[in-house]
Amino acid sequence: MAQLDVLRATLRRPENINPHIHEVLPFGVAEIDRKLLGGGLAFGCVHEVSGASAGMADANAAMLFVAAALGRSKGKILWCAPERDLFAPSLEQVGLDMTRVIFVEAGDEKKVLARMEEGLRQGGVTAVVGEISKLTMNESRRLQLAAEQSGAMGVVLRRQWKSGEAGAASEPTVSRTRWSVSAEQQRRGEMRWQLELMRCRAGQNHVFEVEGCDEEGRLVMPTILPYPVAPQHYLQAMQ
Repeated sequence: MAQLDVLRATLRRPENINPHIHEVLPFGVAEIDRKLLGGGLAFGCVHEVSGASAGMADANAAMLFVAAALGRSKGKILWCAPERDLFAPSLEQVGLDMTRVIFVEAGDEKKVLARMEEGLRQGGVTAVVGEISKLTMNESRRLQLAAEQSGAMGVVLRRQWKSGEAGAASEPTVSRTRWSVSAEQQRRGEMRWQLELMRCRAGQNHVFEVEGCDEEGRLVMPTILPYPVAPQHYLQAMQ
């Protein structure tokens, strides 16, 4: 109870009042933003993100995608998880300032949902992230109502804890958007993500291929050359 009292007091501080009611958080990439109602991820709403598979590469890509998006926002972020397993350096590399993050180790998924709802309802934060594997329609409604009340953004990071477990697409919810993220290793070592916008209320579903985020959380569309690049040994032979 003492920890909850401290959390409530922190969220009520004047400097933590959420300034983003009814705003959106754009990605800064026209190809993505124009598919979203309002041109970005809406505050006062719940969004879902999951890895495309149960593999660690996709799970990590989904987490980095969330961290990068929120890294471009301002204000405090409440991050709720069953256990403390965040690797802060990797999140900082995609632009999330960890001094802005209030981490809650809830113990299990029911408590994660409870802390998420309380954080969204209390306000005082820009966004609330919750790591869970399942989300029912009623649970999503409660989170949505809490987000509408405060204007904060709710992000449900859907973790597929077991191989073969049903993904996020199998459960209907009221979330504004639903994303699936997969990591694609390129031949030269670069990391690319395939972002599937699986659900977008009043928007358009789509699949995007983007470069992995930079240190400021920015996404970049891959450069497509108008003609194929000749192999290096061929260029040398022509000199």
